[in-house]
This record gives sequence, C-alpha cells and structure tokens, in this order.
Amino acid sequence: MEVLRYAAFTDDPAGGNPAGVVLDAADLEELLAALRWSRDDLDPSLPPRLGYAGAYHPVLAAATRERLARLDYDFDRLGDLMRARNWTTVQLVWRENDSLFHARDPFPVGGVMEDPATGAAAAAFGAYLRDLGLVTPPAAVTILQGEDLGRPGRLDVHIPAGGGIAVSGEAVPI
Repeated sequence: MEVLRYAAFTDDPAGGNPAGVVLDAADLEELLAALRWSRDDLDPSLPPRLGYAGAYHPVLAAATRERLARLDYDFDRLGDLMRARNWTTVQLVWRENDSLFHARDPFPVGGVMEDPATGAAAAAFGAYLRDLGLVTPPAAVTILQGEDLGRPGRLDVHIPAGGGIAVSGEAVPI
C-alpha cells in the first residue's frame, strides 16, 4: 500500500484577480463540448465560473456523482481551449454536502488526462465559494480528489474572510 504524503500552502491574495468571474458564454459552450457534458449535467446551485488563486481554473459543478465519475473528454480539444485561455486545470466538482466535495481535474496542458490532487485548483475553488457567498467565512471544506483514478487524496481548504486561501492535504505521490 502506498503511503499518502502531506503538503500545505496558502495562495497569494496579491494576485489581484478575483475568483468567481463569469465564464464567457462561448468559452462555456466550448468547455462543455470538449468535456462531452451538457448544461443538464451541471448543478445549478454552483454556477460555472473562472476560479483564480495564482492560476486560472474554470469551475464546473456536476449535478450527480455519476456524471463526475464518467470523465471522458476530448483531450486535444480541451487542451487547445485551455492553452488559448491560459487555464491550468478544469476544476470539476460534485457537492456531497455543504463541506464535502469530490473533484476531478482534467490536465491536458500538462500532458496527462487528469491531475489526482490539485492544490492550486482547490485554492481557486475556496475563493470561488467565498466570492459567491456559498460559505460563511471563516469556513473549511474538504475536497476528495483522485478517487476515480485509484489515487485518492484529500485536500482541506481553509477559507478566511479575506486574504489567502490555505490548502493542506494528503495525496499518493507519483
């Protein structure tokens, strides 16, 4: 059995770019097409946005855990879109409850189908939750990522009222 490794960091709030920026309608349509998702696959209570915490990560919430688990996307099409928009990963989440989320992060710009544990995307997601008023700071949420890859990890996101988002967690090293 592989041992999980622990890491922690706080994003730099001086980046000057707010999380929760509305995705351009054409970008959202292209993103959905590349992911092979429809608007019906989205959770309307967690709107699509462009998250930021030092790097850009579109945030899309799946309506069901099953939709999240069935990640099967057009690698080249998504990679081309991400490079054109300077997106690092795509943060796909499903909300199990108010403080527990499951995530998958396609990473074609990194040359792999998926990143099993993405601290930067978790920080961007924390900022997304705060900026949209979906949590009351100070707050903490947990993101389980890598489960569907067989490389489970846990990211704990600490969301203060202002300033940087702190992320800590454990993941299986590659």
